[in-house]
Amino acid sequence: MSEAFGTAMQTSFQRIVIGITTFLLTVVVAVTGYVLAGWTLLDAIYMVVITIFGVGYGEVQPLTSTSLKIFTILVIIAGVLSAAYIVSGFVQLITEGEISKLLNVKRMNKDIERLEDHVIICGFGRIGQMVARELKVAHQSFVIVDNNPDRIALAQDQGYLMYLGNATDETSLQDVQIHKARTLATVLPNDAANVFITLTAREMNPQLAILARGEIPSTEKKLRLAGANHVILPASISAVRMAHLITNPSAVDFLSQTDGQTSLNELLAELDIQIQELPVADALVGGTIGDLETRGKGTFIIVALRRADGEVVIHPGRNLYLSKGDVLMLMGHQGDMPNFAQQVALKREIRYRGAKIRK
Repeated sequence: MSEAFGTAMQTSFQRIVIGITTFLLTVVVAVTGYVLAGWTLLDAIYMVVITIFGVGYGEVQPLTSTSLKIFTILVIIAGVLSAAYIVSGFVQLITEGEISKLLNVKRMNKDIERLEDHVIICGFGRIGQMVARELKVAHQSFVIVDNNPDRIALAQDQGYLMYLGNATDETSLQDVQIHKARTLATVLPNDAANVFITLTAREMNPQLAILARGEIPSTEKKLRLAGANHVILPASISAVRMAHLITNPSAVDFLSQTDGQTSLNELLAELDIQIQELPVADALVGGTIGDLETRGKGTFIIVALRRADGEVVIHPGRNLYLSKGDVLMLMGHQGDMPNFAQQVALKREIRYRGAKIRK
């Protein structure tokens, strides 16, 4: 069960548990006292019930001794106080809306348990909120892990699945179904915490795709050694974009058009540009990027190469050799893409506008 439940319900349940325990202890002690005074067990139980609840039917037997009268007074006081304590716990439970919170948390826990192929967002700060907003727009299932109750409440108000806990703790990651997750994004502002989360997540799910945030450039190497597939340095990205706005403002503005319908993909489509993924077939193994570009006669650009082990090489050099299992990303005009791309069994063809997929 989520820590949110334990935090929200602790005070009220403590009151109820203490009250019930005191009440039961009072009943047991009272019954035992009357039995020791020579009463039968049934008479002792009956006496305790009418005494504590104040029914007022009269004593089962006359209370002749002073000690028995004092004992009965103490039973009344202890019974009334414990009952009042129980009632106050339930009143607090209801007035604070904690029953509703409990039901919501249970419902959310069930939703989290059913998650598969989802994204785990560790941290709901500024960047975490932006990531969650984009994933919601993309209709991608995700869950947020944060140890700050205020941020978790904010996530809940926005309708996100949330979990109050520490993402560096294996138990928290297990509770958000890390073994069934597709991607984990750790976007905390603390580099050390991101490294530790990456290490823990990689050990728990070797197949998980991990995206990690780094505040300083020197952290990138540590995050990759810890198992991160991708490292995002917000400061570096911002600096590069600022430099581009200074050196190429018109180009940046052109590529950043977002009037509600226009996106980069649509801009490429308007330019009749097509991107294709070309798996390296046996006929291409051992050749170089330069050989392939020569055969293409300048009709396309090789923008990236994904190795069989998952490594991605952006703008690969002409002398880079091709291996079996590699995948090339080619960009060119739709009408000018080389014929051999079709002959080596393209597994997937991506078009910007009028998408067409072959498998």
